Amino acid sequence: MYKIRIEESFDSAHFLAGYEGKCSNLHGHRWRIVMEAKAETLHEDGQLRGMVMDFGDIRRDLKELADSYDHAFIYESGTLKPLTVQVLQEEHFRLIEVPFRPTAENFSKFFYEKMTEKGYDVQEIAVYETPNNCAIYSEN
Repeated sequence: MYKIRIEESFDSAHFLAGYEGKCSNLHGHRWRIVMEAKAETLHEDGQLRGMVMDFGDIRRDLKELADSYDHAFIYESGTLKPLTVQVLQEEHFRLIEVPFRPTAENFSKFFYEKMTEKGYDVQEIAVYETPNNCAIYSEN
């Protein structure tokens, strides 16, 4: 089994509704996404000969995904009052509503699914919310 690893990162704010502790308050992270892709064999011919896949292609797609969340306030559907959302939008804050609690665990599965949808054979995705803490999702 061959594996390759690609990393991208983004900065964003979030909070954990219903959590009893400091993470219930609005705070930010430098999120780091570490994707591991796999292949049983290497390409045998053409431009990709001797490769699992093109690092440039994966990096482009993972960066596009990470950039779509960069410098945003990410919040779970139904956790902010409509007036709060309206006021933040009027102030031109970049808001991203997600249908899940924005934890590293949920983001690892979400990014796994997004990269799989793009056609990559993803082994696992780790999402770091701090340099020392990460959550990993894999279907193997």
